[in-house]
Amino acid sequence: MPGLLSDALAWVVILTFAVGVLSEDRNQRLARYATVAAWVGFAVFWLQLVPHFAFVHKSYVEGVLAVAAVPASLYAGYLLWNGRDSLYVLSRAVAVMGLIYLPFETIPAFSLLGVAVPAPRGVLMETVAAQTGFLVNALGYHPEMIVGEQGYLNTFLFFDGSHRLTVAVVLACTGLGSIAIFAGLIAAVKAPLRRKLRAMAIAVPIIYALNLLRTTFITIAFGKQYMQWFVDEIMFLFGSSDPYMVSFFISDRIISQVLAVVVLVGITYLVVRELPELLTVIEDVLFMLTGDEYDLESELGLERSGA
Repeated sequence: MPGLLSDALAWVVILTFAVGVLSEDRNQRLARYATVAAWVGFAVFWLQLVPHFAFVHKSYVEGVLAVAAVPASLYAGYLLWNGRDSLYVLSRAVAVMGLIYLPFETIPAFSLLGVAVPAPRGVLMETVAAQTGFLVNALGYHPEMIVGEQGYLNTFLFFDGSHRLTVAVVLACTGLGSIAIFAGLIAAVKAPLRRKLRAMAIAVPIIYALNLLRTTFITIAFGKQYMQWFVDEIMFLFGSSDPYMVSFFISDRIISQVLAVVVLVGITYLVVRELPELLTVIEDVLFMLTGDEYDLESELGLERSGA
């Protein structure tokens, strides 16, 4: 996230979603007002992230998704205001996603009763970096691991001749975002706990393992400059003047991010087979995209117990 104001906005939005969730069975009027307000705030949140993804992060995939999230959030709020109560499921999912992700994004290191408590993001980034380093070494590459710009031991140092190349495992590289999405969706639906746990057991290990393969691939491809293809064109496409970044743009911003979308679709299919109640969310998303109602339960031959 770009800064303190963005973090504060994120917490306000997620807590507003939580108010709506907690009011759903007690005060329908408050639940609707709070949840609709949360969707409007969610649209504002994604809008202010668009420049960050597009121009700072230089990610076309994330930039396009952030742009699309603005009208999608406003439309979800509009539909919920007008009585599409099935969207409470998606709203509960967003609340849980935020409550999982935001502590890692926003809580700094601090001391409690004289005991130093590390920042959650630092612990997670260093853990993933260490595991990535193990895989990189196992494949025959031995970069030095150094403390990065954020003060964590999460950065690999390569040399191309005398030129230093550093690649860091940041929070977006840990798989936390995708894990939070599936955890939120699984927690949001009403289904037996044992099936929810089985769904989590499918999603989380697959996401975590594939993410380690992704960070290993990007680290090696960039560190060894293996993808210096169409250098001028890639630099123009991403608005960069550094030819050394071409391997990173191709391995991360193009190959990995496109494959991540495909993988998430595949994981969604596996999770839905175990937890058909998630079809409610998918049907709502399809309705927002197409304006048509869908009965995926019949089309896929699944049976859900409720929303």
